[in-house]
Amino acid sequence: ERFNDQEIFVEVYENVRGEDMYIIQPTSNPANDNLMELLIIADALRRSSAARITAVIPYFGYARQDRRAKARTPISAKLVANLLTEAGIDRVLTLDLHAAQIQGFFDVPVDNLYSAPIFALDIEHNFKGDMDNLMVVSPDVGGVSRAREIAKRIKAPMAIVDKRREKAGEIAEMTVIGDVAGKKCIIVDDICDTAGTLCKAAEVLIENGAVEVHSYITHGVLSGPAVERISKSVMKNLVITDSIRPTAETLACPNIRIVPTAPIFAQAILNIWSGTSVSSLFETDTLVPIYEGMYQQK
Repeated sequence: ERFNDQEIFVEVYENVRGEDMYIIQPTSNPANDNLMELLIIADALRRSSAARITAVIPYFGYARQDRRAKARTPISAKLVANLLTEAGIDRVLTLDLHAAQIQGFFDVPVDNLYSAPIFALDIEHNFKGDMDNLMVVSPDVGGVSRAREIAKRIKAPMAIVDKRREKAGEIAEMTVIGDVAGKKCIIVDDICDTAGTLCKAAEVLIENGAVEVHSYITHGVLSGPAVERISKSVMKNLVITDSIRPTAETLACPNIRIVPTAPIFAQAILNIWSGTSVSSLFETDTLVPIYEGMYQQK
């Protein structure tokens, strides 16, 4: 609920004393409201004597502010980690943190799930019979390790789009490192915001001889003109997860397909509750029975 001045009010209607509690709350747009809701819910549960509180954050907002890029700027990801801990959260479960070192910002356990096994399963299903013609592409040098992980899983070669950015939101120049001629390229990244970089990278790949460009992006922020850009792009399709609730515009775009994360999060929660390994979910084969009905291993 909200007061007239828009302050957030939370009341727990059930007895949670001694219970293992899971708060599912992505801190996506509106990031500040969602973050405050998460903190206030955690505080309410802690004051209601919950035994353990786990924050399930499919999209971890402020993750892109993980370092001081220039003088007199904050490290907001660290501040958010401090806030979550002070609110009484005992564990964090999230998906594809923008930077792995964010786990070190916390003084509580952090389970960072990966989209790579989900995407690898999806690629194997949708490109069956054409796997030898695929090439995984990182849209920048910083995303090489993420792209390499999927390339390794689907046994595909890899290329890199090297970009020089003059200022935020603008791309001055892009160069393809690797031979993409005649290949179906799969761009892999963790966040698609305004889609400017993504659509430009797709154009450059086609100019360099790629026959098709597909993209697999974990978090579809898709702000501003993103959906319109994607609908007009040379990119054949964009696959995202539902870590951020898709808008009506996103759902209506024929170029965008959404892969659910509920199965992997549900299994992770079960594993945490039962005290079994969460890292088993990093393997593609483990996800086959979890995503049964969507993908069938043949």
